[in-house]
Amino acid sequence: MNKYMKETNEALLHTYNQFPVVLEHGEGVYLYDTEGKKYLDFAAGYAVSSLGYANEELNTALKAQIDKLCHTSNLYYNTVCGKAAEALKRITKMDRIFFTNSGGESVEGALKAARKYAYKKGTGRYEFIAMKESFHGRSFGAVSVTGHDAYRKPFGPLVPGVSFAEYNNLDSVKALVTDKTCAIILEPLQGEGGINLATEEFMKGIRELCDKEGILMICDEVQCGMGRTGEMFCWQGYGIKPDIMTMAKAIGSGIPVGAFAMTEEVAEYSLEPGDHGTTYGGNPLACTAVSKTVEIFEKENLTAHVKEMGTYLTEKLEALKEKCDCIKAVKGTGLMQGIQITKPLGEVTNAALKEGLLVIGAGADVLRFVPPLIIEKEHVDEMIAVLEKIL
Repeated sequence: MNKYMKETNEALLHTYNQFPVVLEHGEGVYLYDTEGKKYLDFAAGYAVSSLGYANEELNTALKAQIDKLCHTSNLYYNTVCGKAAEALKRITKMDRIFFTNSGGESVEGALKAARKYAYKKGTGRYEFIAMKESFHGRSFGAVSVTGHDAYRKPFGPLVPGVSFAEYNNLDSVKALVTDKTCAIILEPLQGEGGINLATEEFMKGIRELCDKEGILMICDEVQCGMGRTGEMFCWQGYGIKPDIMTMAKAIGSGIPVGAFAMTEEVAEYSLEPGDHGTTYGGNPLACTAVSKTVEIFEKENLTAHVKEMGTYLTEKLEALKEKCDCIKAVKGTGLMQGIQITKPLGEVTNAALKEGLLVIGAGADVLRFVPPLIIEKEHVDEMIAVLEKIL
């Protein structure tokens, strides 16, 4: 066994079933292991590394910040937090930002903000409506609104006051609304649930329902956000706006950082000093990653590139579906797509690994494609060639 694998297996808690590969470095859309083998990355660290690997502009900015200051308490201002927050305000079109360390933490903050809003408004509301097959994180609040029994059952009892509607079924959402409902939370494009894209009717219907009933709409964009669908954030393609949104993963290009954002109305009536906090959230290094990532996205117009590559990927996957009986459906949009297959996911991902392709599953039967957003057509062709061989 590789010495790095041995060290990991002997020292870490066994919570991941890891592939027998030790990754050492990356360049562009490729990763390399300690044996020198090259892998085309269509997983991007679960949709995190959208700028790929060894981006010189990003690395230079991070190195410069490390030489200045990595961390300081939120009791003091620093020189980059405000700049990063303004960048996120610009691309989200929201009004207030709170920096966290992860996606799960951003969901926790969003849930607390929603309950505090109801508290300050004196509505007596505290319940949440979430979606079946959803995934919002593994902390108690986040897993409480996650619609997978496998994630929830071992840790009950969870946070009370959560009910689950059927995704893309507006009537099932309406049936769960009570005078105690404070917020509806959903992913505009479900990731772990199997790459399920919300319909326009569903998204607009939820927005109208929330407006009518005095309920907050929370969009979880941790995985589907930051350019991955061809919009900077997926909800922006529906012509609606949530009251609160969460983000993480790609906003820091690999540096651990998340955030939740809200409208001025929610900010005015929700979290205030003493309600919420985080030791590392908004530190100078993480905020440098955010501000530089946004700068590169805007300068290189990556959303337009994603739309082009997403269309090409869809075409290639649909053509592959015609050739392979094991492919039942092509799902998703932009560079967050998947194929529903009848072959065991583990068998397929292992076969892909042997061929130098990194892919991951989503749900029980979907092979997920979330590559760095900088891929070109040649990389899609390379990936399709591997799939033709193994499916």
